[in-house]
Amino acid sequence: MAAPNVDAYIEGLAPATQEVVQQLRAIIASVLPPTATEKISYAIPAFAVDGKVVIFFAGWAKHVSMYPVPVGSAAFQRRIAPYVTGKGTVSFPLSKPLPEQLVREITKVRFAEHRASRQQ
Repeated sequence: MAAPNVDAYIEGLAPATQEVVQQLRAIIASVLPPTATEKISYAIPAFAVDGKVVIFFAGWAKHVSMYPVPVGSAAFQRRIAPYVTGKGTVSFPLSKPLPEQLVREITKVRFAEHRASRQQ
């Protein structure tokens, strides 16, 4: 059964995963506009702007993930390549510090894609 809200989702994770997911959540929230809202969608946390999901994030036993992978520039693609673990997934191992600047950049690029899609 899906968690009823993001806080409940995070509370259901292992303590080590909770800590990194909270960090990931805070970074994403700091990049998106203050009007962004949190919700559970497809059984994982997401941030929405103007009612449309911009980015999903999740915690697992050995990593945290962000979805979908934004396109961005060729240089951006090179920076995220070591973390792309599947179609549409960027994963960061819990065994290493969260690359905060890269998380910010992923969120910015994904939000730019969101804005562009809303203007079409």
